[in-house]
Amino acid sequence: MNQLVDAFSRSGCRHPDFAAVTAILRETAAIEVMPRFRCLAAGDVREKGPGDLVTVADVASERRLTAALMALVPGSVVVGEEGVDADPGVLDLLAGSAPVWVVDPVDGTGNFAAGRECFAMIVAYVEGGETVAGWIHDPVHDVTVYGAVGEGAWRDGVRLSVAPAKRLSETTGSAPSRVRKRVADRGAAEGIDVPGHLLQYRCAGREYMDMAQGSLDFARYGRRLKPWDHAAGVLLHREAGGFSAVDEAGRPYSPRAGIVEGSLLVAADAAMWEALAGLLIPSA
Repeated sequence: MNQLVDAFSRSGCRHPDFAAVTAILRETAAIEVMPRFRCLAAGDVREKGPGDLVTVADVASERRLTAALMALVPGSVVVGEEGVDADPGVLDLLAGSAPVWVVDPVDGTGNFAAGRECFAMIVAYVEGGETVAGWIHDPVHDVTVYGAVGEGAWRDGVRLSVAPAKRLSETTGSAPSRVRKRVADRGAAEGIDVPGHLLQYRCAGREYMDMAQGSLDFARYGRRLKPWDHAAGVLLHREAGGFSAVDEAGRPYSPRAGIVEGSLLVAADAAMWEALAGLLIPSA
């Protein structure tokens, strides 16, 4: 019981202590992730599906995070990317009554396996099917962005905010390659205002970190939105002042349904979202 009290004591009993979860992420990164970075053997990487990689670091990291997070909040459960891969029924825990930790042990596994530094570790704390708090950790630079509903998004004690409003031609955003081509073609053919620079990190966690810190203006994701990629990031981005919604109807993203079918557009504000929606949301 004392451990449970300690986990919530410095956070007003609404969510686990920011520092406690950050410490778990840092320790897991130091023990399970970074020692394997650029040190993977051929047998340490496999495909779960075409182009969908998993490494020994993913598995070991999720195992350690699962044990530590469940111990931090007794009675909680974990929905992790690798756990769902082994048993899709684990997703049903999101609709249950127990508090849920949603975990991506190594987000951007393709980058990690290729020795590229753009990867992250993501944890969301979900109650009643909605994200209450989130953490995204960059193990390479030992930086964590964290936040909770109504409490803002933070890094090293500094409150974060999204990028200020600007013309589309001045923005930088992330989108899949097929969407980038479609936008470029429309801009050239119709002479309309389109984003000035489109790219893709291949790591949603790092994109969400940069959007919350104002160095990336927007991102488009879809069409299967997995909770370990988006539950924490959408919350942190919103707490930094941003706006996001799924599909042209503009419905809010929620991890409650597990894997959500649709296109998620994350932008600095509602006006930018509206300006981008017609360019980025149509299925590619």
